[in-house]
Amino acid sequence: MFRLWGKEFKDNRLLKDIVIEEDDPSKSRTAKVFHAVTEICMAFDLAEPIWLDSNIKEFQRRDKTRFTQDNFIESIEFDYLEIHVIEE
Repeated sequence: MFRLWGKEFKDNRLLKDIVIEEDDPSKSRTAKVFHAVTEICMAFDLAEPIWLDSNIKEFQRRDKTRFTQDNFIESIEFDYLEIHVIEE
């Protein structure tokens, strides 16, 4: 089972969090990640973030990354959105 944990932070305090589970074995890991990020953004009422090269590299190395204002077209009311694979 694939699980992705999304967390919204402001001033080093957790504002919101959600865990998205994905059970479809026919999907690739990348498809599961993108689907889960979409679900997290819908739950938090956010536009989807833009994956910069630094986000992709960090996610490949550590299974987590942070999206800051640079990753969003609209302004955000928090410091960063962190996503983290917690189980695969």
